[in-house]
Amino acid sequence: MNKETLPIADIKSPAGPGRPRAFDEADALEKALCVFWHKGYEAASVDDLTKAMGLSRSSFYGTFGNKQALFRKALSHYSRRGLKALRDLADAGGNDPVGAIMEALANPQGGRDGCMLINCLTELAPHDDEVADLGRHHLESIDKIIAEALEPSDPSLALDRARAYASLAIGTLALRKAGVPAEQISQTLKQARLVISP
Repeated sequence: MNKETLPIADIKSPAGPGRPRAFDEADALEKALCVFWHKGYEAASVDDLTKAMGLSRSSFYGTFGNKQALFRKALSHYSRRGLKALRDLADAGGNDPVGAIMEALANPQGGRDGCMLINCLTELAPHDDEVADLGRHHLESIDKIIAEALEPSDPSLALDRARAYASLAIGTLALRKAGVPAEQISQTLKQARLVISP
């Protein structure tokens, strides 16, 4: 998915107990995502997060509970947004919806930060079951979206091929992180399609 550069805007904290929150929670989650994306979970401090989100510590803890709860909420938000974008690509049809989905997953022009969710799976899934479960659900959803694009009438027939396409596209994120040129990554995706196609 494309990472947006999000402006850091001032967000007013609640005026008192029982008052409605005077900030956009979705916008705050986007800003938290940027911090986690750039720094990783462990290196992102509460000070980093409150500064980026424009929140006082009391508003931060009152709204999100703690850093771990915020992280899981932000990661779920990222997953929902990403899956919607892939479904929209599939629904748009076109000459090659599977190719468009693979290109979106690989995002060759996306720079060296990689994919937020894959980064988090690498960092946290081995010792955080909730993150591992969220990651598994996200990856399974990607497989289903690709399978439906391959075989709209019976996506279960295409599921193995869909998993292979998704795995190859996601695997190219390592090439991005290594600084491989975008053109080379796009070419790798095309060659992968030829190898997997029946």
